[in-house]
Formats: sequence, structure tokens, C-alpha cells
Amino acid sequence: MELRHLRYFVAVAEEGSVTLAAERRLHTAQPSLSRQLRDLEREVGAQLLDRSVHGIELTAAGRAFLDHARLALAQVEAAGDAARRASRPAKATFVMGFLTGTEMDWFPEAVRLLHDELPSIEVILVSQTSPELASALLRSKVDVAFLRPEPEMPDLVFKRLTSEPLFVILPSDHRLAVLEAISPRDIEGETFVNVSDTAPTLRVVIDDYLRKSGVSIATAHEAASLSMAVSLIASTGGVALLPRYAQNFLPRSLVSRPLQGPPPTIDLVLGYHNGNRSPLLKLFLSRVDDLIAHVSQRSGGLGGFQTRRAPQTA
Repeated sequence: MELRHLRYFVAVAEEGSVTLAAERRLHTAQPSLSRQLRDLEREVGAQLLDRSVHGIELTAAGRAFLDHARLALAQVEAAGDAARRASRPAKATFVMGFLTGTEMDWFPEAVRLLHDELPSIEVILVSQTSPELASALLRSKVDVAFLRPEPEMPDLVFKRLTSEPLFVILPSDHRLAVLEAISPRDIEGETFVNVSDTAPTLRVVIDDYLRKSGVSIATAHEAASLSMAVSLIASTGGVALLPRYAQNFLPRSLVSRPLQGPPPTIDLVLGYHNGNRSPLLKLFLSRVDDLIAHVSQRSGGLGGFQTRRAPQTA
């Protein structure tokens, strides 16, 4: 039995046809492929395929053999990858963590800072919640992270990158969507989507703002992620308060509106472990001011609003 027999068998099983497998996947003649399959069945000692005018179906033996054939091919591929990696000199790695969603604004510019070093290093991106990123920094799983300032983390150093205003996210056909700006009192009685304890810093900012505004707004739903918040707003017709970067993920059915008066804000910081002696980290930190300037210039000012409006109809 040879590896080509396994590849031929898997291709035919997945295509459900000797003809299609020969033409689309294997680029070989159908008679030759049929002969190879018969050779495989003789080697195995069992019929693997039922052949009929309607195509190919796996026998019970064929279904059992398929799982093992796929595993064998995957192991061969993994072995080749391992050998190729071993033949190359090991590269230094630099792991950057991002609060999920912020990588769209910050990752391209963060990589640019290391442009001259890229041929000799491997940059790894990790996307998680802010508490998960803080934990990863403490465990030396991540070199640097773009996250919220997490309290009671004496071993971590935080450098403020920007302070983002919160704004209202709501459906484009919501009654409040016609307003230029929305006050907390406008939200009273609406289905309110809040963040869960997976974003504790943001939850404190939102709850403190509503309390200081003197309004009574009960949380109807809690979202464990940005994508979940967007989904809940769209499906329930509710409203939410989210940071500026959430605008990058709004479907056409949702819009953003600023809050009346001074909005609440939340910091995005760069975090790292004070015991990390990585030369790459030291180099990266020396260029952080340049990073902030470039992202701010590209965004038109990191703290500014970019209000998204409903599409106009004819």
C-alpha cells in the first residue's frame, strides 16, 4: 500500500465519483484511477466502494477505512511540516495580544514598528478579552497586549494609548435613530444590552455613567463579546453603550449616535510584564509614541466620534 492509494481513495470518497475525482482533484485518467482503487481493495482485503451507474458509495469497510486514511495523510503532512521547521533556524517570537476588535486599528501599525526585524522574527497575534490578556501577560504567554487597565495587577505596567468615548448603538429603524445625539433619559424603557463580566472595566464605566445620570435603566441582556452585543442589538431591537472601535463591526442594520453632553470614556492601554527582558519588547516600547501618532493620524483623532448613519433610500 502506498500513500498515493490513500490519496486516491480519499479523493473518490469525498467527490462521490471516480470521474470527478480524476478530473477535479487528481488530474489523472479514470481507467488508471479505477485500477489503483482495485489494487487498494486487494491490499486491504475488503471491498471499500460500491460502484453503480449512480456513482460511488462507501461500504461499511470503506467508511471505517476513510477515517484512518485521512489520519494517515494528515500525519504525513504534519511530519513534513515538522521536518521543514527543523531544517530552518529558529526565529525569535513576539506575541502581541489584542482586546478582540482593537486589532483592526492597532495591529497593522504595531507590525510596522518592527518592520526591519520582521525577516528574522515571528510575530504572533492573539485576540482575547481584557482579563484573559492580563492573565496571559502574567504567565508570560504574551509579550505585549492592547487591553483595558486591569486593577490589582502590580506586576503589569500599563501605558495609556487612547481614551475612547462611548456612544449609543441601535437599529437603524429605531425611534431614537432620528436624533443627532441621545441622552440617557431617552434610553429609559428601552431594551438595554449591557456587557457581561468578561469586560469588567467597561461594565464599571457604563454602570457608573448611568447611575450618575440619575436614570433607571435595567439590563435586559448581557453580552460576553462584541459580536454577541451586535447580534443582541439587531435581534432584540435594543440599544447599547459601546466604545468607538465597535463602529468597525456594525452591519448596515445598526447605527451609532453620540451621547448628549460629555460622554463617558474608557482607556485602551498597552500592557506588559515588568519582568519581561525581551529585546524585542524593549525595542517595541521605545517606539510606542510613534505608534500612537500614526494610529491617531489615520483615525482622524482617536478620541473623536465617527457617527454611523442609516443608509439613505431613494
